Amino acid sequence: MYETTPELIVDEMSQAIIDTAQQLAIASGADNVNVRAVLRALGITNRVFYNRFHNIDEVLQIVYANTVLKIRESITAKFDPEGDFFTQVIDMVANTLVMSYENKMNFYQYVFENDSVSCDNYAWWKTEITRLIEFGKANGHIVQDIDTDAMSYAVWCFIRGYNADALGRKLPQEKAVADFRYCFGILLDGMRPQTIYSPADQTIEIKEMNRNASDRPQV
Repeated sequence: MYETTPELIVDEMSQAIIDTAQQLAIASGADNVNVRAVLRALGITNRVFYNRFHNIDEVLQIVYANTVLKIRESITAKFDPEGDFFTQVIDMVANTLVMSYENKMNFYQYVFENDSVSCDNYAWWKTEITRLIEFGKANGHIVQDIDTDAMSYAVWCFIRGYNADALGRKLPQEKAVADFRYCFGILLDGMRPQTIYSPADQTIEIKEMNRNASDRPQV
């Protein structure tokens, strides 16, 4: 006969274990969180823990997943049609870096090994970046000839790489965010329609820069 595995309990104690693991991770880093530390903090037994989770990594994955969801919510905000498109994009993406510092610093190993390389996370971010680019193109903020697929991937690489490196090297948050806003702003400037000033009639003419695929250097 096959032995059946008892179903795990999901209750208030389950949430207490998750909350405690999060507090311990914030205090000393995820790498230092273990079952014994959780048991000691809550005053519970091994049985209480293992009736609800298979191992501590399962708990930390839940904590980290909740953190990721909070960060994702910050980039799905709607645009103010009266506001500057590029300023709003920079503010939105820079805020994800701020939230990463506030929530992910003690989960760096998870950032590197799980979130940034997972197919699900890549697909989610690429979809959202594509949405922003298409919105910009549809409303005349971004030149029409930009390859949305290629650019969304490039932007994803920039955001992910900067985020992971800044956290990994523990750059001061203020400097990391300021430098990110500066560099990301330059990247976005390349997507703007070209602005040409005409002194004859004191007007500004907007011309889209030609970025056809045939103009790209062959590699």
